[in-house]
Amino acid sequence: MAIVQDNGVLHLHPYAVAAAAAALISAYMVWFWALTRRLSGPRMWPLVGSLPSVVLNRARVHDWIVDNLRSKGEAATYQTCILPLPFLARRQGLVTVTCNPRNLEHILRARFDNYPKGPMWQAAFHDLLGQGIFNSDGETWLLQRKTAALEFTTRTLRQAMARWANRIIKYRLWSILAEHCEAAASVDLQDLLLRLTFDNICGLTFGKDPETLSPGLQENPFANAFDSATEATLQRFLFPSFLWRVKKALGVGSERSLRESLAIVDQYMTEAIAARKANPSDDLLSRFMKKRDGSGRAFPEDVLQWVALNFVLAGRDTSSVALSWFFWMLMLRRDVERKVVLEIASVLRETRGDDSGRWTEEPLDFDELDRLVYLKAALAETLRLYPSVPQDSKYVVEDDVLPDGTVVPAGSAVTYSIYSVGRMESIWGKDCSEFRPERWLSADGTRFEPAKDAYRFVAFNGGPRTCLGKDLAYLQMKSIASAVLLRHSVELVPGHKVEQKMSLTLFMKNGLRVHVKPRDLAGYVVAPEEAPQLGAFVISTTTAAAA
Repeated sequence: MAIVQDNGVLHLHPYAVAAAAAALISAYMVWFWALTRRLSGPRMWPLVGSLPSVVLNRARVHDWIVDNLRSKGEAATYQTCILPLPFLARRQGLVTVTCNPRNLEHILRARFDNYPKGPMWQAAFHDLLGQGIFNSDGETWLLQRKTAALEFTTRTLRQAMARWANRIIKYRLWSILAEHCEAAASVDLQDLLLRLTFDNICGLTFGKDPETLSPGLQENPFANAFDSATEATLQRFLFPSFLWRVKKALGVGSERSLRESLAIVDQYMTEAIAARKANPSDDLLSRFMKKRDGSGRAFPEDVLQWVALNFVLAGRDTSSVALSWFFWMLMLRRDVERKVVLEIASVLRETRGDDSGRWTEEPLDFDELDRLVYLKAALAETLRLYPSVPQDSKYVVEDDVLPDGTVVPAGSAVTYSIYSVGRMESIWGKDCSEFRPERWLSADGTRFEPAKDAYRFVAFNGGPRTCLGKDLAYLQMKSIASAVLLRHSVELVPGHKVEQKMSLTLFMKNGLRVHVKPRDLAGYVVAPEEAPQLGAFVISTTTAAAA
């Protein structure tokens, strides 16, 4: 019998319990086997799905995703499960991973409304970014997008960006590089770039320069608090959402750090907003203060703070990370570096004359930067191979079918791997792993030509959420890159290991430690008829740059 009576108390017979457990396990394993047959992703384990594979490959997760997508051929799409439990596996537990340009276009443009950021993302970032433009959907996002779009198309904003960048370059960056050059001491170039772009975007956003890039490279309370808050927010994605919510309620661990950091950030932003209200300028915060919401009212202070912090987060990490990988690529490809410097010299010869001493008196101005076609191509090629944001995820609102035939159910997630897009032969050809700026130039090498298929290059996102600051980002990167290369060359410190940091942004895990050397411009001062035509070089192919 399955049930026995002992002194009036009913008990399940041990054999019955064992038999029931065996039946449940058998039923689950049959169900799990059927689930794995339907999915095409990496190996899965009962109860934990593909999470062990993610953990085992966490040090190279982006290249691991590339390997998985390449194994699927031209489809470049697979599905996996991180919560293989009945009733959850095909919804909350299902993740579709793709880099197929047609799927990307479908997700980012054609069915844009069906693929928002979703509740998990918004909840995790709400304390830091509120309902700012990068953490909102629907009408809230649309209003901020339209307001910001009007400002980002103005020439005055681009000029303000160049003005802030040039001021920091001339009075701080050049002197710091010169000090390290004279002292023969190594420096973390990624750290310098992070400080520079942080100061620059803060100046552009709310007209206040925190001066984190200054002699001695002192720590800044606002910058440290902002970094700490960002790191603590990212940790929320490492565990189930209920866990960080419990930690937040108890005020322990990373959630305590987040709360303390946000207090510092809030105070700094409150003071910045008060200063701008008393003395408006041409920064983004001042511009938003003049705007009205959908009801015709001025934006309240909390919304202004969200707006400012969203732009600071987007404008700092992305440009500095891209520049770090750019300089590393130039250290691997000195032929490309020479072409970049030759182009800068060619432009300055026309605008400042043949005296190379005059070339380094001031950073390049707006019009001079606009003429650096090959430099822009080299930056775009860097972003193709090392996009600042290597992947992004979307929430599926309604059942859908992607253009390649993949069925995506409501409640599941879709991750599109931007890092993988640039490394697929089916998308970029057999030389996809090579660093070749020429692929971005016209046949005569005189014009920058974007990818004919916009969804082959989504480093700046795509569709309605295409990055508004794309042109500003190129302007800032060209300004900083030309300023460094005109005065110096950099060499990797022997033994320094360049590795990717597993984060939402593609930081270098160990930074980028370099020795700074003075650049001798004598080799770049040539008569106009001797100067090679821009973009006319043929760079020898190598895969070393993509290692």
